[in-house]
Amino acid sequence: MPRVLFIGGTDSSGGAGLARDIATAAQMEAEARIGVTAVTAQTDGAVHAVRLMSCDDVALQVRAAGKVGAVKIGMLGSAEIVSAVATALSSVPLVLDPVLASSSGTALLDDRGVDTLIEELLPCTTLLTPNLPELGMLTARFGLDETAGEGQRVRALLRRGCGGVLVKGGHAEESTSCEDRLYLPSGEIIRHCGPRFGIPLRGTGCQLASAIAVGLAEGLDLGTAVENARACVASRFRMRERSLSARV
Repeated sequence: MPRVLFIGGTDSSGGAGLARDIATAAQMEAEARIGVTAVTAQTDGAVHAVRLMSCDDVALQVRAAGKVGAVKIGMLGSAEIVSAVATALSSVPLVLDPVLASSSGTALLDDRGVDTLIEELLPCTTLLTPNLPELGMLTARFGLDETAGEGQRVRALLRRGCGGVLVKGGHAEESTSCEDRLYLPSGEIIRHCGPRFGIPLRGTGCQLASAIAVGLAEGLDLGTAVENARACVASRFRMRERSLSARV
């Protein structure tokens, strides 16, 4: 059974964060270890409260998790926690989902935290999984504005030592399909395309990154791990569609 360490915040509504990570691991028959960075009170509509853990406690949790096959990181909350996690991590595949803001728009990592993430975590990241707004926020730290193309933005991240960048297309304007693009340091771009589901569903970014981490812990190559993770997310969308249809 693959063992994965999930580092991130709790979500009292169960839609995202560590609750979604653990559910994904269970679905994929993986063992979850966790490191809590923050406790939040939130719903689908708003974040009502955030309480960050101490840096020492976060680092102790990471070390106490023991030997794992991969790590997935979500919400970190502060520059100090970013540094604590970067220092405590072991050398295993790392999937970094850059949680910079909640779905409702609440900032969850300030500018100093983003800078620290770029400086201290990107060099040891196997795969970064930003959506389009997150890609823009990250690369704005390099002085790149909205006139820069996606490829230019991704190359700026890869030059910081990241092993790959999966740009999620959920925020794109296409109405019928959704394309995620996996950029590799070699210059190769692997395009993963699927249907666009017309229903709201929180935690899909958490689930995708978590499922990729499970795949890497199983020894899958990056492209296969991404493809399997996308199928996992699509399955959850279809289950949600069936549930909503049954209520009508």
